[in-house]
Amino acid sequence: MAIRLKDIARDLGISVITASKALRGAHDISEETRQRVLKRMAELNYRPNMMARGLASGKSYIVGLVVPDLLHPFFAEFAKSLNGILRPKNYGIFLASSEEDPAIEQQEISSVLARGVDALLIASCQPTLQGFYGVENQRTPFILIDRDFPHLRANFVGTDDFRVGQIATEHLLKLGRRCIAHIAGPELTPGIDRLHGYQKILREYDATMSARYVIHNSKVEEIGEVAGYEGMRKLLKLKPRPDAVFCYNDLIAIGGMQAVLEAGLSIPDDIAFVGCGNVRYSDYLRVPLSSVDQSTAVLGKYAGDLVLELIGGNSGAPKKLRVDPTLVVRASSSSKSV
Repeated sequence: MAIRLKDIARDLGISVITASKALRGAHDISEETRQRVLKRMAELNYRPNMMARGLASGKSYIVGLVVPDLLHPFFAEFAKSLNGILRPKNYGIFLASSEEDPAIEQQEISSVLARGVDALLIASCQPTLQGFYGVENQRTPFILIDRDFPHLRANFVGTDDFRVGQIATEHLLKLGRRCIAHIAGPELTPGIDRLHGYQKILREYDATMSARYVIHNSKVEEIGEVAGYEGMRKLLKLKPRPDAVFCYNDLIAIGGMQAVLEAGLSIPDDIAFVGCGNVRYSDYLRVPLSSVDQSTAVLGKYAGDLVLELIGGNSGAPKKLRVDPTLVVRASSSSKSV
């Protein structure tokens, strides 16, 4: 027979209301009582009936997350961190992928909202605000992650991407490189801001800046390594050849470095590389990759805290939360030849 909340309350000599407050993390009971309840729940392997709880509270205890690529390390790390914040509050995540296609994204958003989620997080690939008109009209609170729309009145959690471009480019310039290429991302705020940061630093240092040294891509989240490889092969044909490359993300950098090594060139002596994302396996690549760390775990925590705040009814002016990036230097941009 399934254990019920009232069974736990009876065992401990407390009311069902008090036991329920302990489960929900309410603040008007003592910590000692809360721990007693949680301990007894664990002993009896109690699992709350979320469907019944949802019917009683009007909540689904599900948060929707729509991302462009389920396999991309950044979004996987983000989802893990987000879940770490939501799980203790008994919220689950419904995860969907847009495959970097605006039409599929709209379909997935409609599908997720139809499930009655309590909040929605979106890493959007929409090229214009038009794709958000339907979302804005919904009662469900939503948060933009990673990709912002500056003119949309919406909550946002992401990295200071302009600073990403500045940090990476300035590091390469300080190594003495003067012909720095950029394999860019899509025409969305992260890609645009990283490009602008790169360009600003080049101007400040009076370094080579030409449109020939910028390779644009539209779907780098899905085909990052391929885009980096093909982009780097184009750059290798230029004269003068670039002596450094700042890549939109680490997957692009990995593909780009492969093209350089296949051409018989040395990293970093001939061409230095900096990516963005600081994926977990960066240290274990053939040439360990220097990368701008986006503090993905912090982004997930910020997003989770904001979700709970919005679900709790704390509205007001939308929040724009940007995390400062940091550079992690490895062999791909050090002074030591590999």
